[in-house]
Amino acid sequence: MLTKDLLRVSRAGGGYHPRFAGREHRPLAARVIGTYQGHVGESRAELEDSLTSLERDSDDFKLVRGFAALLERDAAFETEAAVDPERARRKAFEAAEAVGVVTEDERATALARAGDSLALTTDDVERSLYADLEERQVLVDVDLRWDPDGLIAQYNLSLAQTALFDATELRVRSSDPKALVSAVKRLRLMYEIRRSDDGGSRTSGISDREVVVTGPTHLFRASRRYGTRFARLLRTVASADAWSLEATIDDRGTERRLELSDDDPVAVPDADPVADVSFDSGVEADFAARFSALDLEWDLVREPEPLATGHRVMIPDFAFDYRYDDFRVFFEIMGFWTPEYVEKKLGQLEDLEDVELVVAVDDSLGVGEEIAAQDFRAIPYSDTVRVKDVADVLRQYERQLVAESAADLPETLRPEADVVSLESVATDRGVSEDALDGIAFPDHELVGRTLVRPAVLEALASEIDVGMTLSAAEDVLEGYEISDSSAMLAELGYRVEWEGLAGGTIVEREE
Repeated sequence: MLTKDLLRVSRAGGGYHPRFAGREHRPLAARVIGTYQGHVGESRAELEDSLTSLERDSDDFKLVRGFAALLERDAAFETEAAVDPERARRKAFEAAEAVGVVTEDERATALARAGDSLALTTDDVERSLYADLEERQVLVDVDLRWDPDGLIAQYNLSLAQTALFDATELRVRSSDPKALVSAVKRLRLMYEIRRSDDGGSRTSGISDREVVVTGPTHLFRASRRYGTRFARLLRTVASADAWSLEATIDDRGTERRLELSDDDPVAVPDADPVADVSFDSGVEADFAARFSALDLEWDLVREPEPLATGHRVMIPDFAFDYRYDDFRVFFEIMGFWTPEYVEKKLGQLEDLEDVELVVAVDDSLGVGEEIAAQDFRAIPYSDTVRVKDVADVLRQYERQLVAESAADLPETLRPEADVVSLESVATDRGVSEDALDGIAFPDHELVGRTLVRPAVLEALASEIDVGMTLSAAEDVLEGYEISDSSAMLAELGYRVEWEGLAGGTIVEREE
């Protein structure tokens, strides 16, 4: 983005359109680049003087300053001084106080004394006094990312982003709607999705879904952070092969309309569409990280499929997929939103049918009861969403699913293998291990979480004896494909007696 004072727009016909740079501005872009490259080793003041001269020669000083603002990000300035300027000033002021400076000669005497105390010449002291002022800093390097064409492309993108900063609403269609919605959600923008009746553009491939995003000036208090995220969305929009954009702009109290499309010179030079933003607010990132660390029977899905809500579309933040059945629970996090946006979201929830949805609601919104009244589960939160609260809700679903899957199982099961884990039996049946509780296994004994035929237990009793090393006993158990040595040894009436770091020995277990 550029600063607002560098915004160049046309208001012809009551519209609002950025005045993009074109091929005719390539020589000017090259001159600005050359100005930076030619001033390496010189002060910022000298660079500014050259840019000012370039402005006078140009038809549009804002264009020169816009190019310069982008190049400034790749320029490195440093303070060059024989001694730290603060130290030089302190010594000079101490010497001046001792001399009592009034005349130019007395000033020279004070600087000479300061130089003696610093082991520097008078000229070195004088050059160091204010070397840290911005205008006296020296341009030491310019690691430019763009040639003239690239600079123009970056300028046009930044100009359009700056124009969008004053938008109250943005309406976008894209040939890559999934990437668009993904970026909107990662940037934590307030949005809704509308389905158009025109079926989209058959020739351009633009989707019939229109993403409507609330702009920063529509908030209670304009937020620079939100506005920056809002403008950065244009990177993703312009990355699609085909796209169109309409925005309502608050132009100092006058409502104007801005229209852009892939026909405009807005491209994304050498940059990722959403830069490094994944979970801007931190709430989703924090929740996802903590949930993934739990050993639950649910898989976390980021940005699941859209849900139809009347003529609109809703894409919840997450979904939880149960591992042992075709069952999905959607999860939406309602953060700090405007009352109008909350009202829209509640309207979307009202139109949802046959959907399992859990909603984490910021306490400040005060709409938990309204959500619960629509038969959705509402979890209040402040600052962060408690994973325990979500896990407790999922376990309620899980108990119901376990009961349903257990009801479909026979009362008894007879696995063919002599030794088999409950996990394997559950996997073969497509159920969780909990669903096997209450099932009888007449041909096997349950040892720990392993089913073992009595004949195998008898064989193990004859092969494992007191005094055997734990390592040798484990080799025997491994031959029968038994991994839970602790539970099996206990079943046989043994325990392990440890002898420091040397290993363990099988002994009889005391009753």
